[in-house]
Amino acid sequence: MNIAYWIAAGPLALFYLYAGTLKLVRDPDRLRPMMAWVDRVPLPALRALGALEVLGAAGLVLPGPTGIAPASAPAAALGFVLLQAGAIVVHLTGGDRRIALNVTLAVIAAAAFCTAVVR
Repeated sequence: MNIAYWIAAGPLALFYLYAGTLKLVRDPDRLRPMMAWVDRVPLPALRALGALEVLGAAGLVLPGPTGIAPASAPAAALGFVLLQAGAIVVHLTGGDRRIALNVTLAVIAAAAFCTAVVR
C-alpha cells in the first residue's frame, strides 16, 4: 500500500480502535460526557457500533501487511464514510450542531477509500 493511504488510514484506524473499544467496554454513564447521544441509542446497538468500529479499524490496517483480503481496506474506508454520514444525521436530529469531527472523519475516510482503490 502506498504512503498516502497510510497517512489517511493509520490515524483513522487508531481513532476507531479507541472509540470502538470505549463503546464496547464502558457503560453509558461513563460515555455520556464524550458522547451525548448515547442515551438515544439502545445499549446493544451501542455495543454493535463499537464492534463494527474495531472491525473496521482492522479492515483498514491488516490487508496491507498480510496481503489477505485486500478488498477489505476500501470497504472499511467506505463503511466509515457511511458511518459518519449516519453520525451527522444522529447529531443534527438530536439538536447537536457539533459535527466538525464527524465531517473531518468522513473526509479522511473518503481519502483512505480513494487511495485504497487507486493503489
